[in-house]
Amino acid sequence: MAEPVEQDGMLIEWDVGIVMDDGVAVRADVFRPKVQGKWPVLLTYGPYAKGLAFQKGYPSAWQAMIAHHPDVAYGSTNKYQNWEVVDPEKWVPHGYVCVRVDSRGTGRSPGHVDHFSPRETRDFYQCIEWAGVQSWSNGKVGLNGISYYAINQWQVASLQPPHLKAMCIWEGAADWYRDMTHHGGILSTFWANWYDMQVKTVQFGLGERGPRSVVNGALVCGDETMSDDKLARNRSSFGDDILAHPLDDDYHKARSPNWDKVTVPFLSAANWGGQGLHTRGNFEGFVRAASKEKWLECHGLEHWTHFYTDYGRNLQKRFFDFYLKGEANGWAEQPKVRLQVRHVDRFVERHEADWPLPSTAWTRFYLDPRDQTLSLAPPAEDAAVSFAAMGDGLTFMSRPLTEETEITGPLAANLRISSSTEDADIFVVFRVFSSDLREVTFAGAIDPHTPVAQGWLRASHRKLDETLSRPYRPYHSHDEVQRLQPGKPVDLAIEIWPTSIVVPKGHRIALSVRGKDYAWQATTGAKLSNFKNELLGCGPFLHDDPRDRPQGLFAGTTTLHIDQKGFCHVVVPVVRSR
Repeated sequence: MAEPVEQDGMLIEWDVGIVMDDGVAVRADVFRPKVQGKWPVLLTYGPYAKGLAFQKGYPSAWQAMIAHHPDVAYGSTNKYQNWEVVDPEKWVPHGYVCVRVDSRGTGRSPGHVDHFSPRETRDFYQCIEWAGVQSWSNGKVGLNGISYYAINQWQVASLQPPHLKAMCIWEGAADWYRDMTHHGGILSTFWANWYDMQVKTVQFGLGERGPRSVVNGALVCGDETMSDDKLARNRSSFGDDILAHPLDDDYHKARSPNWDKVTVPFLSAANWGGQGLHTRGNFEGFVRAASKEKWLECHGLEHWTHFYTDYGRNLQKRFFDFYLKGEANGWAEQPKVRLQVRHVDRFVERHEADWPLPSTAWTRFYLDPRDQTLSLAPPAEDAAVSFAAMGDGLTFMSRPLTEETEITGPLAANLRISSSTEDADIFVVFRVFSSDLREVTFAGAIDPHTPVAQGWLRASHRKLDETLSRPYRPYHSHDEVQRLQPGKPVDLAIEIWPTSIVVPKGHRIALSVRGKDYAWQATTGAKLSNFKNELLGCGPFLHDDPRDRPQGLFAGTTTLHIDQKGFCHVVVPVVRSR
């Protein structure tokens, strides 16, 4: 291992080996203050290659971010910017050590790639414990990162590493089945495509075929150049592995947190526009983790942006200064929930005591078959309304709202349906329309035209976990398949992920009941360099694998059965005005 180099006001150690219990040495870059001392550590462990510059690996995201948020680039040379982890130039001067570890099999760390597996979680645990006993460490390790670097914090916290003292989970899903791979039991194709675009491209062993670090010139993906066959043998068949586990079995449970074991203090930061990955887990973690010291924040915009802005970084710094440095900065006294409440044209910050919000008035809006309206009163007559089971479905729209209305929290749709086949996939979209019937969409975590909220359910997965379910947040067990009898109605309770929107007077709310993914327009031209698909409203979080949705089973006719008792309705979290 080379001696530390002094560079840009920091001491930097490149490619430090951390030996795991099976002898594999994963590799880390360590950025620390020049002054001798013992410092708290911010650590990340993940697959995006510590040597790949943000600007080179994710150019479209970087350019958009600094164009609209110049504070991100200000005060740094930006030479050490990496995708979804902290900029050491903005942390080391404040008395932190930043450690970036390439996860097993990626970047400059050898080994077999198996994302979120128990092996990876053990590696992460051992990296934390290694960092906690180094000569430059004060023994307090914090975890801070976005997406992958947030998701795996929940899992490793379940193992309770002794030196882990605080973590900031910035837009990190938690439940491997419900948040990530199977929305309502329907396979998400995101992970298979992500694997191709963001992991295989930086796998250890690409060597000379991979990029070089713009800072130190090292080969980003290791010094050995392997054949395609050897690279394939050194990684899991990720998409196929997920497809092979359609129920929430031991495979998924081994990649999900044990909430009773998550006891470390944490800040959980969600994104209202993160439908499909970057919303649900942050709220579930805040509600269900055993930690006594936990805070929830939720914001908007692209999922990487506020992690790097002064707003996000200062929030993270206050949290870590309190837990890793012991600074008396008042963090413990601040309200548990901090929201950037979303309006159609801005965000307004507000602090709350708990989640769901104590001031919520859970309000039922009923599906009315007459003119497909959404009403506060149940319909006057029974009706059966049908649509193509893999088509655009039906939209039920309210009359113009008579006053400004805030909707903040989780939602739930209760539907009675039948199918001409033995199954049906239901996609529900909660939407807002202006007075002239133009849909209001938002810059989401990934997609620039994200709807207000979404939910999904495969009818054969309708079984509820009665212990965990709430009227406003159904929780499905996903442990057995209950086929439909063609033509016979069944009742579905569909979880719609949390959202926030202050709907202006005169606007309308709507619920679309569909048989396929939401699409804002047929074409948008919107693309990001790290995703395969055009961004049409759902970003990369699509549900279109024909192996999971065979035509013979899903391409029939779906019928909504609406009655005068109002069974078909959506539960909406209307926040009482103060």
